[in-house]
Amino acid sequence: MQNLPKCKITVLKRTLNQDLIDEYLSPEEEFKQCDCFYEGQEFIMESPFNPPKDFCSWAWADIRQDILALMSGANYYWVKQKGVTISGCTDWFRPVIFKIERIEE
Repeated sequence: MQNLPKCKITVLKRTLNQDLIDEYLSPEEEFKQCDCFYEGQEFIMESPFNPPKDFCSWAWADIRQDILALMSGANYYWVKQKGVTISGCTDWFRPVIFKIERIEE
């Protein structure tokens, strides 16, 4: 296997969709923004096959395909900058939005 470039994952935003929580979830449960991440947190990826230490496994499952695509050389025509994409976890009650960047050496 050829050497793949690294990628940087940056946490852009943690959100909370209170309207959906109020309408669909049990009122006995208290939901807050995701506490696995914080805005501005960065992770450097050397392999698309192993998540960073303490990275949420659900978020990893949701964004891994974008990491693999960028590390393999993909560019998305709808994103202004080459080698960059925006991705997120699919906890639609309290999603986290990530910026993923290919690191060209």
